Amino acid sequence: MKKITFTLITFLIASVSIFSQHGKVFDNLVLTSKILKSERKFAIYLPPDYESSQRSYPVLYLLHGMGDDQTGWVQFGEVLRITDQAIKSGKATPMIIVMPDANTGQVGYFNSIKGDWRYEDFFFEELMPFVEKTYRIKGEKRYRAVAGLSMGGGGSFMYALHHPELFSSACPLSAYVGPLTIDEFKSRFLKNSNEFTEKQIEEYFNRHNAISLVNQLPEDQINAIRWFIDCGDDDFLFEGNSLVHIAMRKKNIPHEYRVRDGAHNWTYWRASLPVVLEFVSDAFHQY
Repeated sequence: MKKITFTLITFLIASVSIFSQHGKVFDNLVLTSKILKSERKFAIYLPPDYESSQRSYPVLYLLHGMGDDQTGWVQFGEVLRITDQAIKSGKATPMIIVMPDANTGQVGYFNSIKGDWRYEDFFFEELMPFVEKTYRIKGEKRYRAVAGLSMGGGGSFMYALHHPELFSSACPLSAYVGPLTIDEFKSRFLKNSNEFTEKQIEEYFNRHNAISLVNQLPEDQINAIRWFIDCGDDDFLFEGNSLVHIAMRKKNIPHEYRVRDGAHNWTYWRASLPVVLEFVSDAFHQY
């Protein structure tokens, strides 16, 4: 009887210990970039069992919006609390979440049209290889996802459409999908510049507009990415997200498109994050 009681107590203590574990967030990590000739910060979420296991984990690249940095999803998005809860409830698989800073030097996730700021090259050639070598990350397409809000939602669209061979899922939230017309692109980003030819402008526009990229998508990539697109009904970016949804429908690209009550704010995105974690976990688990 004593042996049974001791075994039961040991089991209960172990169970409590497991369920009381929390993930960890480090939000001031630094990577020196040769491409950008500067130090770049990033934040990372490590799941509750990271330190006690030897396993490797899937990874979600989670991109912030304009005005924030790598701490945005940590401070305002409550990524630690929300992800811990999703993992504990079984709705999300344990994963590593990488949150890069795209708000130092120049703002944004892309290479500039001049070629003097190559953030997208930095992301794929330096940041991704660094974190996937430094941390126990499964470096395969099926275990890699990208998501983000607003400017980061645009980054999610572009990164997945530029590199469908690298991501299993993409989840743009309240995304800025890029200028909707070339004239808008010229007026917002080039102003009165005559530095670029019409061909250069058109090529850059088509590569940084989600609708154009969807329309150009080859038939053999129709099912390459699992898409989850979410935008509030009061969001000022509703038009671009709606147009991407329509373009995907016309192209017969499978995707989930959600419009909920809400605006362009953290209240909306905190509610989106648990759904994103569950959605990408389905791909990690091979649904």
